[in-house]
Amino acid sequence: MSGPPPPYTEGHASGQGRVFQSTGDQHITEHHHHYAPGPGASLFAETAAPSSPSLSATGMGPDSVRIPLVGRAPSVLRDRADLMRRLRTAVDGDGGQIHVLHGMGGCGKTTVTHALFTEAVRDQSRIGLWVNASERLSLRAGMLAVAADRGAGLGELAAAHSGQRAAADLVWHHLDRSTEPWLLVIDNADDPAILEEGGWLRASPRGTVLVTTRYATSRAWRGAFLHPVDVLPSEDAAQVLCDLAPHAGTPAAAEQVAIRLGCLPLALTLAGSYLHHQLLESWSMDDYRTRLEDDPIGLIDQGAALDSGRPESRHLVSRTWQLSLDALADQGLPEATTLLRLLSCWSADPLPLAVLAPASLGGTDLMDSARVEPALRGLIDHSLATIVSAPPGADGERPVRCVQVHGVLLDSISSGIPADQRAALTEAAAALLEAALPAEAGGGNGDRGGYVALLVPHAAGLLRRLDGDAAERVVDLAVRLAERIHETGDYAAALALAQEAAGAGEQVLGAEHPLTLSALQRTGRSLFRLGRIAESEDVHSRVLRIRERALGPDHPDTLESCHGLQQPLFRMGRRPEALSLLRRAANGLRSALGVEHPKALRSRAMLIEELATSGKGEEFARVSPKIVVDCERYLGTDHPISLSARHAYAFGVSRLGDPEEAEPHVRRVLADRERVQGYTHPMTLGVVVLLSQVLAKRGRWDEAVELTRRAIAGREEVLPADSPVLVENYSQLAAHLAGAGRTAEAESTACTALPLCERILGPDHPETLRARRILATREPGDA
Repeated sequence: MSGPPPPYTEGHASGQGRVFQSTGDQHITEHHHHYAPGPGASLFAETAAPSSPSLSATGMGPDSVRIPLVGRAPSVLRDRADLMRRLRTAVDGDGGQIHVLHGMGGCGKTTVTHALFTEAVRDQSRIGLWVNASERLSLRAGMLAVAADRGAGLGELAAAHSGQRAAADLVWHHLDRSTEPWLLVIDNADDPAILEEGGWLRASPRGTVLVTTRYATSRAWRGAFLHPVDVLPSEDAAQVLCDLAPHAGTPAAAEQVAIRLGCLPLALTLAGSYLHHQLLESWSMDDYRTRLEDDPIGLIDQGAALDSGRPESRHLVSRTWQLSLDALADQGLPEATTLLRLLSCWSADPLPLAVLAPASLGGTDLMDSARVEPALRGLIDHSLATIVSAPPGADGERPVRCVQVHGVLLDSISSGIPADQRAALTEAAAALLEAALPAEAGGGNGDRGGYVALLVPHAAGLLRRLDGDAAERVVDLAVRLAERIHETGDYAAALALAQEAAGAGEQVLGAEHPLTLSALQRTGRSLFRLGRIAESEDVHSRVLRIRERALGPDHPDTLESCHGLQQPLFRMGRRPEALSLLRRAANGLRSALGVEHPKALRSRAMLIEELATSGKGEEFARVSPKIVVDCERYLGTDHPISLSARHAYAFGVSRLGDPEEAEPHVRRVLADRERVQGYTHPMTLGVVVLLSQVLAKRGRWDEAVELTRRAIAGREEVLPADSPVLVENYSQLAAHLAGAGRTAEAESTACTALPLCERILGPDHPETLRARRILATREPGDA
C-alpha cells in the first residue's frame, strides 16, 4: 500500500460517513449510517422486540457494520507483503474460505485486516462487513446487524432476538444468499468458544471470512487457513517510527528505538505518536530511547493519551495483555498470571523449558506442580508465549526447546507486579535457574555450552531486577554461571555476566562483599582470556589487596587471587613475580583444601606450564608427571583441569625437549580436547597452535601453515582483532609460510602482521622481531 487510503464508500447504503484523516494515523472519529428503506434496512435498534433480553443488555447494536471502527490505522502498511498477497488472493477467489490471523496483542492483526478490508471495498467491489467479537453480546449484535445489512426482515430479526429462531442460522442464511460478494471480518475473537458454541463461524461460497484472534489453537479454527502475525523486521519497524515522527531522528536512530521496543507495532505506533505530538519538548529518537530505561511502559503509553485522550485497553501496552490474562482466569487458569510474572523476572531471550520443570517450579510454593503445564499452555494458546528451538551451541549438540515472551510484554507485566510479591518471585526465579544449571563440567557430559549459554541472559535479567532480599543468592548464581560459561570458551559472555554481577553486588551488597569480589575475580579471568592483559592485572591486583586485608594471606579466596593475578603478570613479562604468586597459590590451596581439591589441582597444573616457560627444566621433569597423575586420579581423565595438565606437560616437553618426543603428547591432547570440548573451543585451538609449532620445528611447514590458519579462523570468531594471542598467530603464520618457501604469501602476511605486532605486542616482542625479519629478506625494490 502507498499513501493514505481514501474515505470509505458505502455500497447501496444511503447517508454520510465522515472520516477525519491526518498525514500520519487515520482516526475514524464520527460516523452516521442509515439503511435505505426496505426489508431489514431500518435502524438496528428498531428491529427488535422491546422485551428482547439481548437488547436490554446491550442497548443498540453497532451503528454500522460497513465501517471498521478500529480507532487507528497507519497510512502505510509496513512489511506484511507476503501475508497481504495471500489474503488478497483469497478475497479475489470464489469465496468459501475462512482465514484466521493470530498473534499476541499489539502485533498488528487488526491493522493488516483493516488494510485488506479497505482494498476489498475500494478496489474489488466487495461488501465489507466488520464485527467486533471481543465479547459475546457484541458478537451477537454485530452478526445480527450483518443479517440486517444482507436483507433480513423485521420479523426475522425479532424472532432471532426473542429466541424463536436460531440467530446464527438467520445470519448465514442471508450471507449465503447475498447478491453481492462480501468480506466478513470478525475482529478480536479472543474467545473462540463463543464462536463455536453459537455456530457463528461458517464458510460461504458468497464471501470470505477473516478472523483476528490472540488464540493460536482452537477447535473453532478447524478447516480454516491459519496465518501467524508476528512483530515487524527491524528495518520496517524503524520506518514506522519515521512515518509517524519524520523529524525525530535518522533511520539508524529509529531502528535502535524499534529494537528496544521489540519491533512491536502497537509500541511503535505509541512511541511515534508521542514523538509527533510533543509541544513543549522536542525529543529525538535517541532521547526517547534513553528515557525508556527509566519507565518503559509508562512512557510508551503516554503516546496513547496524546493521540486519543482516553484510549481503550487494547491500545495501551500496560493493559492490552491483561485482557488475555483475565480470559485465562475466567477459564480456570489464574496460575497463568503467576507464571507470566515469574517469566518477567528473567529476560526476553529464549528460556529452556527445563527451567520450568513442574517438579522444580512446584517446589517454589508459587504454584502447584500440576498446574504448571496448563498455565504454560494457556499462555501459548493466547499468544502470550511461544515455543522456539534455540540452535545448538557447538558440535554435536541438539537444539534446545525454549519458551519465549516478548520484551515489552515482560516489561509491562513486571511493572504491574505488587511490591509484596517481588521478593518471592525473584527468589523462585533464582532457585529455578540454579536447579537448571547442569552439574560441574568434566565428565564428558556432552554439554559444550549451548544449553548453559541460554541461561546467561536470564541471570543478567535477575541482576537488573535485584533487590536486597534475594541479592546474595542472585549474585552467587551469576558468578557460578559466569564460571561455567567461561569453561565453555565463551569468554565475552562470561565477561559481560561477571561485570554485571560485580556491578549489582557493589550496589546492593557493597564493594568489599565476598560475592562482589568473586564477581570481580571472574571478570579478571575473562579479561585475560580476551587478551585485555593490563585490565586483567588491574582487577586481580585490586581484589588481592582487599582479600589480603580482609581475609588474611592464607585464606583460600586470597590464594585464588594469587592464582588469578599471576596469569597477566606472566604475559606482561613479570615472570619471577608471577611464578612466586603461583607457587604460593599451589602450595597454599593444597594445604588449605587438600591435594584432591580442584582449585589446588588447577594451580598445580598451571605450575607445569610456568616452569617450562621460565626454563626450569629440572623442576619441570621432577614434578610435572606427578601433577598430571594426581589430576587424572582425583578428577578423571576428561576433566578440564586434567586436560590442562596434559596440555601444559606437552607444551613443556615441546619447549624444553625434542619436538619428535613432544608430537605424540600434543596429538593426544588435541584429540582429547576435540572429543571433550569441541573443535572450536579456545583451548582446543591453543593445542592446534602448539602442534603447528612442533611440526614447524620438525620442518613440516605446510602442515604448520594449515594448522595455524585453522587456529586463526577459530579465534577470529571469538576474539577482538587486537587480541595479543591472535596477533602472535599472524606473525607465526608468516614465519611458517616463509619456512615452506611460499615467499610472496609470507611477505604479504608479515606486512599485515607487523603494524599490529608493533602496536599491540611492542617493538621488541619476539613475534614483532620475527615479522620484521621476514620483511627484511625482501629484495630491494620489492613492494
